[in-house]
Amino acid sequence: MAEQAIEKSSSEAETKKKKEDLTDPEFFSCVLQPSPADSDADYIGIRRLLLHRKAQSGVLRRKDWRCNGKGYVAFRNYINRPRNWESLHIPSHPSSPGQSGRWISSPGPLSLSFEMDSWSPIRDLRSGSQALSHSPSFSSKASNASDSDHPRRKVEPGYSFVGMHCIFDQCKAMVTVVKFGQMSSDLLAYGASDGTLTVCTVSDPPAVLNQLIGHSKDVTDFDFTSNNQYIASSSMDKTVRIWEISKGLCIRVIYAVSPQLCIRFHPVNNNFLSVGNANKEITVFNFSTGRVINKTVFDNEVTAMDHDHTGQLIFCGDAQGCVYTVSMNSHTGVLSRSHRNRNGSKRKSPVTTVQYRTFSLLARGPVLLTFTRDGSLSFFSVSLEIQGYLTLRCSLKLAPRLHSIRASFCPLLSLEKGEFIVVGSEDANVYFYDLTRPRHACVNKLQGHGYPVIGIAWNHGENLLASSDFGGTVIIWKRAKTG
Repeated sequence: MAEQAIEKSSSEAETKKKKEDLTDPEFFSCVLQPSPADSDADYIGIRRLLLHRKAQSGVLRRKDWRCNGKGYVAFRNYINRPRNWESLHIPSHPSSPGQSGRWISSPGPLSLSFEMDSWSPIRDLRSGSQALSHSPSFSSKASNASDSDHPRRKVEPGYSFVGMHCIFDQCKAMVTVVKFGQMSSDLLAYGASDGTLTVCTVSDPPAVLNQLIGHSKDVTDFDFTSNNQYIASSSMDKTVRIWEISKGLCIRVIYAVSPQLCIRFHPVNNNFLSVGNANKEITVFNFSTGRVINKTVFDNEVTAMDHDHTGQLIFCGDAQGCVYTVSMNSHTGVLSRSHRNRNGSKRKSPVTTVQYRTFSLLARGPVLLTFTRDGSLSFFSVSLEIQGYLTLRCSLKLAPRLHSIRASFCPLLSLEKGEFIVVGSEDANVYFYDLTRPRHACVNKLQGHGYPVIGIAWNHGENLLASSDFGGTVIIWKRAKTG
């Protein structure tokens, strides 16, 4: 009898819902719209109805996303949580930085299980530091003053790490730049000051795929093609080299008259390769032929650069701390300078990082991150009305760097007010900062390197962070229990 009553109540609820849907005025306006005379009225009506339902579903899902009070990663984890996720919440066992060998085992078979704290109210910084204090590999930093200024300040759980996923230590020279492949979570490459470029995989088990040898001096930068079949690298030896990853061969060498300092493929047309050099130029090469298509001249050496997602803009920094916006024609490769900006620092210091991101909750639009050797982190909003115009939103002054240390956006879009950055340091630590809190900006740090940390990179899956140091070691850090 109880089952029959339940079935009856559920059928009545469904019938009531259908009646409400049929009396929806938007439903009638969608179905009763006039159709063209030469078209099938039934087909047009059904199509409008389906599109209306699809749009309505999207609106509701976005509303649920905004109102859940957590970040998008937590919402994604909640949707994809396993059925027995409550029983899978067990303490992790971080790895020690003293463990030898290239492979460090994961904490256990549940290292990728859903984390309850990702959906429940996020822990305070002090509780997070207590949870990590037992491990020599990690520490969390939060001052009492910042807690009093922001008593309910919380940090995304994605900024905590469970240990080292793996270590690559066969390189004996400073690793100057490290990057994951385009849209890839396991393909990794890093260039060193001895001219070598190493391609490896971080999947289980991690392994070195190829070591690309050809440059005679420091590898200053490199970039993957969109299909991850080729790598273009720049070097202090005044050459640009094109490598075929699968064969480990250099298929083209482009000779220049000055050190080549930064390099990027066009995000839409991979046949265009933009290179910034010490001759105060950005040169656009044809990837297929190696010929120069166009170039534009700047006031100083171009030390860092990045494209926007459309490929119509190039953002670059020079050796005096200036940031430029350059327009680029995606069909012809022609360059034209648009705007020139100063970063947040008053000193003239080389720009080591220029990174574009399509959206930030803080700026409500596209943003740009720059980092200079004197320790100045600057955060710009990119104007959509005036193409490429930069407005400084906030900045943070860190300790000056002796090396060309790089920084990166943290990939998590937090619904908390803030903008989180990860950056290497001379004291061999990896730091996480919130640019909107200049007084007490550090929210976490990773300890494990024995030398100054130079390069920083996230993988596409956002669960691994790669950091390289002056001694030639590359550490892959595993983020805490992502879903």
